[in-house]
Amino acid sequence: MTKVFLTGASGFVGRQILRHLVTAGHEVTVAVRPGSMLRAGLSAGDVNVMLTRDLFAEREDWWKRALEGQDTLIHAAWYVDPKTYQRSRFNFICTAGSIVMARAAAQAGVRHVIGLGTCMEYRLPSTRIQHDAPLGPSTLYSAAKLATCFALQRHAALAGQRFTWCRLFYLHGEAEQAGRLAPYIHDCIARGEHAHLSAGTQLRDYLDVADAGRMIAAITDTRQEGVVNICSGRPTTIRLFAERIADTYGRRDLLIFSSNPVPASDPAAVVGVCNWQAPQ
Repeated sequence: MTKVFLTGASGFVGRQILRHLVTAGHEVTVAVRPGSMLRAGLSAGDVNVMLTRDLFAEREDWWKRALEGQDTLIHAAWYVDPKTYQRSRFNFICTAGSIVMARAAAQAGVRHVIGLGTCMEYRLPSTRIQHDAPLGPSTLYSAAKLATCFALQRHAALAGQRFTWCRLFYLHGEAEQAGRLAPYIHDCIARGEHAHLSAGTQLRDYLDVADAGRMIAAITDTRQEGVVNICSGRPTTIRLFAERIADTYGRRDLLIFSSNPVPASDPAAVVGVCNWQAPQ
């Protein structure tokens, strides 16, 4: 059993990580806002709870007390409003708060730090993105994530900690926020309305968020270090992904694909090569 401290436990990815950690028998402590444990689908009896109104605003001494005695820190919290996260100034706040947290983790004796990044840190487009592929973030979000990766990686090396950076590709599934592609399609079809989409020719690497949570949680045991691509490794067009959703309703007729060219800002291909190491 490992003592694991998890941030973002009530989030889209974090709640899946939490479930797999608990199932694996780890002793888990979470930092959450008051009342948000209900969103994670767990009771306070399943985990230890540290309440915070804003973990990115907590001081280093708060973090040191919270992380005392923990073996592993999994940092899944971030600002993720689907309408604004790509350009929001809150990305900088998340980076600064993450660095404060990492400094405290080293002081508290945490031996392994696991952070969550994004495939958008890579230079795109690409159909085979290796974990050591060239980098080239194009948004505030991806740039802030990459800056956080560099800062935490270097700090962990100086502190003698293991460090893992999980770059997430295109996740979908349970509790996905409204405004993202899959919920939008589900909502339109459920109401009998047309879903208006791009041409759908773009290649993407889709992975169920439950699988992503399982993969990230397992790193606690495998202790895999460095950059890890959390992906399926399988290229799928947006059109095919949308049609698979529509087929569950038998309503492909409600999908409207644009005949306009895909905007240059939308990468033609984002497909990873999975280097995640499965537990033995």
